Amino acid sequence: MNKIIRSLAALMLASLATSHASDAACPNILWISCEDTSPWLGFCGEKYARTPNLDALAQRGVYFNNAYVTAPVCSPSRFAIITGTYATSYGTQRLRSHFAVPDTIKGFPTYLRQAGYYCSNRVKTDYNTSAEQRIIAESWDESSGKAHWRNRKPGQSFFAVFNLTETHQGQVFESTPPKLDPAERHDPATAPVPPYYPDTPTARRTMARVHDCITAVDKHVARILAELESDGLKDDTIVFFWPDHGQGIPRGKRTIWDTGLKIPLVIYFPEKYRHLAPAAPGGTCDRLVTLMDLGPTLLSLLELPVPPHMQGRAFLGKAAVSPRDYVFGARDRVDEVLELARSVRDKRYLYIRNFMPDLSWNQPEAYSDQLELRREIAKLAAAGKLNAAQLSYAAPTKPAEALYDTEKDPWQVKNVASDSEYRPVLERLRKALRDWQTEARDVGLIHEWQATKLCEQTKKPLVELAREEEYFPLARVLDTAWRVGLPGQVEEFARCLGDSDPTVRYWAAIGLRAAGREAAAAKDALKKALADESLPVRIEAAGVLVAQCDDHAALDRLAGMLATDDELAVLYAARTLQLLGEKSRPALPAIQTALPGVKQMYARWCIQGTIATLTGTENPVFEARAKAAARKKGKR
Repeated sequence: MNKIIRSLAALMLASLATSHASDAACPNILWISCEDTSPWLGFCGEKYARTPNLDALAQRGVYFNNAYVTAPVCSPSRFAIITGTYATSYGTQRLRSHFAVPDTIKGFPTYLRQAGYYCSNRVKTDYNTSAEQRIIAESWDESSGKAHWRNRKPGQSFFAVFNLTETHQGQVFESTPPKLDPAERHDPATAPVPPYYPDTPTARRTMARVHDCITAVDKHVARILAELESDGLKDDTIVFFWPDHGQGIPRGKRTIWDTGLKIPLVIYFPEKYRHLAPAAPGGTCDRLVTLMDLGPTLLSLLELPVPPHMQGRAFLGKAAVSPRDYVFGARDRVDEVLELARSVRDKRYLYIRNFMPDLSWNQPEAYSDQLELRREIAKLAAAGKLNAAQLSYAAPTKPAEALYDTEKDPWQVKNVASDSEYRPVLERLRKALRDWQTEARDVGLIHEWQATKLCEQTKKPLVELAREEEYFPLARVLDTAWRVGLPGQVEEFARCLGDSDPTVRYWAAIGLRAAGREAAAAKDALKKALADESLPVRIEAAGVLVAQCDDHAALDRLAGMLATDDELAVLYAARTLQLLGEKSRPALPAIQTALPGVKQMYARWCIQGTIATLTGTENPVFEARAKAAARKKGKR
């Protein structure tokens, strides 16, 4: 009997859901997203841009001029968008990582499908979790290169996503120009050069190429909107346009200044749904929003429940909540590049906490270094030919804390963290960031290798075990990590190397690495850490001993790790050797011997980069790109 009742209830709910989406009052939703694009479009005030179609969309819609992403690289950002949750709460903040998430974490289109909507995605997913295939299956009626609202049942309301790739970072590398009319191309001679770039022909060519790619996206948007109009759906469809993060060139993508996190968001409301808009057509909304808010906002607009686990906040519709005071950003490992930085932004100020201040923002990146401008910036920095604004990106190190007054300094090149005038702002934002790390349980602080082992041992998703003090004593971890880069901490870090928790010990080792020459005073503690049960602690201790004490035994240990079967161990050892530079030279024969047996791509990039640097030869990654470009050019 109970089974029959449950079946009837399920049928009733399904019927109600279907009728919801078939109701004429239910709007269609069209999302047009693109890759790697900052607010460098005409409607954002960029006079150099040629974006007539997006400008027209903004003129008919509302421009959200304080929109941000939670991560400056695609897959962590897209995880946050599809789930409405922070990647840093679930362990999905590192590019191309595969941590599991609980089955309760679903892509928000799942709830639209349950309400009878046809949901299509063309074509990018890239959700950065081992649960990706489940999320795709639950979220989309179709996710393919042919997905389209036209594939739905007659009269069915739809949510259709189109992901445009013309502006992806890789397109800026290409020698093949975007398909544009001559009049649509951008003249490098008149290109605007941001103050953090040297004004060189290379910089101007890069900026022109970026804007050519943006114009190509603009034309693609026009084609999609023309299809919508030709199908007679323009008056029934709310249209969103947004990129997944900032511009894919130096100091944009992969960084947490506005150039990496701020994006142009436009929402067009046809007349019958204009009552849902926060401003009149052609207006702007300066409310702080993040793309993680899009899922809850869409559910709110469609009068569907917003799941309580979602950390995003609806900013439109019946479930809209009060505006955010802050938006937060996170940068972690991208490809082979090890990094951990966090940011908090209000409407005026940006605060960045660099937890690895000894590393340059412009450290070697095999993929990004294919761009001539990045290589030029590195050469000019090494030659001492860059000014202070340009060194904000290209200096060999970065400040532990940075604060920017974006009203006075829109390009964020003047760090006012040490200015007494800004002390109250600094303390307020510092507290806001640390409070967020605590409340959202920032599992990015757990080293990737350590997190993997914990998940294997406990058979739990990282988000679940990270709630347990036994596995993640967050307060102690934060206390240690927040000391990194501050003066006079060597003795405390040496003491913390004996802590019972491996994550605390890891951050103590990072703190000693960031302390530079002063870390030599902790030599005994570092030598003891070479036998630590946690591999990240062993690697960092060995790296500090090589860098500050010329410890050849520690160097041999690092080189020996390249021959292990543990891919993460190989990656982190290889990256440590690469960043040691000349200090790695005695291990060059061992590094060369290890290369053929290394299958993990990012580790190979590190080893190839180390060998190229130490032998003065061409990096094979760049060589392969040059050959591919030549072949493509020959076919034209």
